Amino acid sequence: MAAEVSSSVEEYLENIYRLQEKNGCARTKELAEKMQVRLGTVTNTVEMLEREGFVVHTPYKGAKLTESGRKIALSVIRRHRLVERLLTDILHVDWGKAHEAACRLEHHLTEDLIRPLRKILGHPRTCPHGNPIPTRCGGIIEDKSKPLIELKPLEGGTIVRVAEEDHDLLQNLSSLGLLPGVHVKIEKKTESEGSLLVKLENLDQPLRDDLASAIWVKKI
Repeated sequence: MAAEVSSSVEEYLENIYRLQEKNGCARTKELAEKMQVRLGTVTNTVEMLEREGFVVHTPYKGAKLTESGRKIALSVIRRHRLVERLLTDILHVDWGKAHEAACRLEHHLTEDLIRPLRKILGHPRTCPHGNPIPTRCGGIIEDKSKPLIELKPLEGGTIVRVAEEDHDLLQNLSSLGLLPGVHVKIEKKTESEGSLLVKLENLDQPLRDDLASAIWVKKI
């Protein structure tokens, strides 16, 4: 199915999936920001995707994927995350740069290349950022993690994934040492200031809400 549509359509469906997972639907303004295009372009494209049966759009609410749209989106995400693994594990590319490169390469990876690639990589289950790699059938392995921002003061956990694969955000988290596998603890919340105080290896580090929302942890 994914091979029958253009890379542009794949890109839209992938981003609609990501926004739908985060917010329940993909609003036009948010999609325009992710795609870095004008609102009018997004509106026209979403109308086309709805005619093709890939999305259902509800005025003033947003777009949601149909089953066929979801299948294509997961196929793209599967390729994207495998490419990220190739770039980080084999070529040792920085995890922020790997995401950007994978966005360009994901549309050119065919299924006959995926099989040997998965074997070389050791059949990984997650991308370098900890997000699950969909199966060929579109299955997603769910874990019991939750956003760091939802933890209460004095609660702690192990970082298992970074849900937002934005380059600047990834670089920021990397510089702070907030990587998958690291143990963190909420010392206190200062919600009025839009930040948390996270204890990391005996270092108290203020953390903005948007960063704390992107970090998913498994409670200890």
